[in-house]
Amino acid sequence: MFDLHRLRLLRELKHRGTLAAVAAALSYSPSSVSQQLSQLEAEVGVPLLEPVGRRVRLTEQAEILVAHTEAVLERLERAEADIAASLTDLSGSLRVATFQTAALTLVPAALTLLRDAHPRLRVHVTQMEPERALPALLARDFDLVIAEEYPGSPGPRPDGLEREDLYEDPMHLATPPPPAPTDSTDLTGPTNLMGPAGPTDLTSPTATANTTATSPRATLRAQADRPWVLEPEGTAARCWAMALCRTAGFEPDVRFESTDLLLHLRLVEQGHAVALLPDLVWNGRPPTVPLHRLPRGHRSRRLATAVRRGSSGHPAVAACRRALRRGAGT
Repeated sequence: MFDLHRLRLLRELKHRGTLAAVAAALSYSPSSVSQQLSQLEAEVGVPLLEPVGRRVRLTEQAEILVAHTEAVLERLERAEADIAASLTDLSGSLRVATFQTAALTLVPAALTLLRDAHPRLRVHVTQMEPERALPALLARDFDLVIAEEYPGSPGPRPDGLEREDLYEDPMHLATPPPPAPTDSTDLTGPTNLMGPAGPTDLTSPTATANTTATSPRATLRAQADRPWVLEPEGTAARCWAMALCRTAGFEPDVRFESTDLLLHLRLVEQGHAVALLPDLVWNGRPPTVPLHRLPRGHRSRRLATAVRRGSSGHPAVAACRRALRRGAGT
């Protein structure tokens, strides 16, 4: 019978890519990981790793072993969940990864509910973008991840994960407020760095645009000559935003890049950029900048929770999902 500990090391290597990454994640030395994998090769009787430059990759036989290891670990996840469900008091630790806007809005409310209902449950929260958090969930660094999915840009859905929809978060085009009226002879008044405002659906920066016949696509296209702030290249939000602008007939002038949507908002408020902002960024407060509808099919992003297959029945995971749903409802 193969040693489960060594099989898990092989699985870790598949998910993390290098011996050094496996060693760092598990607090081993790289030489110790290499030695354990060599012993596993001896047990199996076939090569499991082959060199590729300075790195190694799994052989076909190693991939077969990893697939079976995943199935074994899924059963162990279910066993852990069943044991936890048999206990009357929920305790232990739950590791959650979430992106910024959910961390600022949905998570604090859920933490309050969990603290009141299960005071012995320790919840560890890490802010991390879904592009990194979902692979880390598969690698067992987290127990639950809050992820986002943009219209027309479905993210990867690995076989080893189970998703549950959480919240539909409306998205809007955000433009700088119009400059305050000033006396034409006053040369010291505020200057709008964006220049003359383009077509807008709003007469007040605190209302959502829905009052004129200007189409959402035309309103979007009217921002073609303005500076934009978007999330970095490679993120799902950036891919969606670029496709949205290109469908409207222009290439956005991206001068600012950040995953921090509060920075996006500040740049819009100060007249430096146009942005695409979700409703969660307001956290229930009135908007501070004009908001405009987006074209149909692009008006909301979907938030979901993801867990490893087999762990959805764990009481801590189920309690966290319930708390997040209640938080989203308020």
